[in-house]
Amino acid sequence: MFSGIGGFELGIQRAFDTRYKATHRQETTENIQGVVSDTEQHDVQRAVSCVGYSEIDKYAIKVYERNFNGHTNYGNATKIDSTELPNFDLLVGGFPCQAFSIAGKRAGFDDTRGTLFFDIARILKEKQPRHLVLENVKGLLSHNGGRTFTTILGVLADLGYFVEWQVLNSKDFGVPQNRERVFIIGHLGGFGGRQVFPIGEESTEDTRRVGKEISYTIDASYAKGTNTIEKSRRQIVKVSGDLDKRKTYLGDIASTLAANPTSDNTARLLEENKIRRLTPTECERLQGFPDGWTAGESDTQRYKMCGNAVTVNVIEAIMTNLVKCMYEYRKPVG
Repeated sequence: MFSGIGGFELGIQRAFDTRYKATHRQETTENIQGVVSDTEQHDVQRAVSCVGYSEIDKYAIKVYERNFNGHTNYGNATKIDSTELPNFDLLVGGFPCQAFSIAGKRAGFDDTRGTLFFDIARILKEKQPRHLVLENVKGLLSHNGGRTFTTILGVLADLGYFVEWQVLNSKDFGVPQNRERVFIIGHLGGFGGRQVFPIGEESTEDTRRVGKEISYTIDASYAKGTNTIEKSRRQIVKVSGDLDKRKTYLGDIASTLAANPTSDNTARLLEENKIRRLTPTECERLQGFPDGWTAGESDTQRYKMCGNAVTVNVIEAIMTNLVKCMYEYRKPVG
């Protein structure tokens, strides 16, 4: 849900591909026919089969369909008839966080009406997938004095999900971007303990104060704003190699790619004493996408789509742990 340009699906595919290869290596080492078993291979292929997605942005849809051909788009999340959806095992989504007008009044499921989280919840209630992965900004934790997040966790628990969550920063997962997001994992019926998190150590650094290796927010649209550092709070991302090569960013960290086209905290690159904007390709790299993932659209739209996306590397890390959980705990649920 709220699929954007497919960061969740790409991360899921990479995680299951890693599982497939790891199983192949293990069975080869143990000299068991030297191949993945038919059952394991079938499970892996079935597990990465997407039954559909939900997106309304026409540019994101074009990118998604180009990279994941043949998927069904169920469109506007608020208009999805959950009874008509096929059965599925995993629901994922980076849901927008509108104001929860009555969150915290202990009304449970009813507290979320009028928000897009409600549409996630009603689909979960109807279809009861075994697992869920949700993503949102770190500010969700403190919204409305923490009552909004408490309401979300309560609703998921009422729907039968054991819930675990953690704040993860993209810069800790192989991409040099300072991007903190809260991830919520749900297991229907539960497993009696945390299964996916923690991943790494919880960050305790103050990311509001950044050093020379971490810049302030990289905006999703680089078409507006001044090019001078003095006029706004903009950090320079140092260049350590050929700008056309991925290794350019290995040693330096850019700030969060944002979707707001009017923000004035855009990070720049310093080139021969000049400041230039990051290219759409560089933004794709900062989010863990292959070069050209959003190609074919205007730069304005490419910046926006990258800023709205989840970091693929983070999703891959989460899903790698979740895949292990799914294979080790094959119990009937629901």
